Amino acid sequence: MRLTTKGRYAVTAMLDLALHSEQGPVSLADISNRQGISLSYLEQLFAKLRRQQLVSSVRGPGGGYRLAGELKTISVAQVVDAVSESLDATRCEGKGDCQHGEVCLTHHLWEDLSAQIHRFLSDISLADLVQRRDIQSVRDRQDNQQRITAEQIACSQI
Repeated sequence: MRLTTKGRYAVTAMLDLALHSEQGPVSLADISNRQGISLSYLEQLFAKLRRQQLVSSVRGPGGGYRLAGELKTISVAQVVDAVSESLDATRCEGKGDCQHGEVCLTHHLWEDLSAQIHRFLSDISLADLVQRRDIQSVRDRQDNQQRITAEQIACSQI
């Protein structure tokens, strides 16, 4: 079982938003540049996140996205669920028809694993992640890279 790209990207983008939220609304273009996620894919993900009221959009110059709630109230599981991502470890997608229309020998084991993973991710908030030193270190590196790139572009236009 694995979390697919949709869920991973949604969590990554929400964490980026959380890490930069003190600066005001965050543009999807900035998230795209920092995280290497296509802008059109982020637009699709954020439409789903907005529908689930995890983010709100701010229009106009300096606009972008903000978290719709406090960091401590938004769990990783909520983000994954918002983009309709399944954490199902069963082969039958939880339907119970894994072996010729019947439950297979290990169906309940994988179903229990799926529930454990969901509980684990439910216990991790964006606030928990933002406070981690390793995540702050990655943010600092990405911000420095983005700043250097912007300076290089500005110098080449002179």
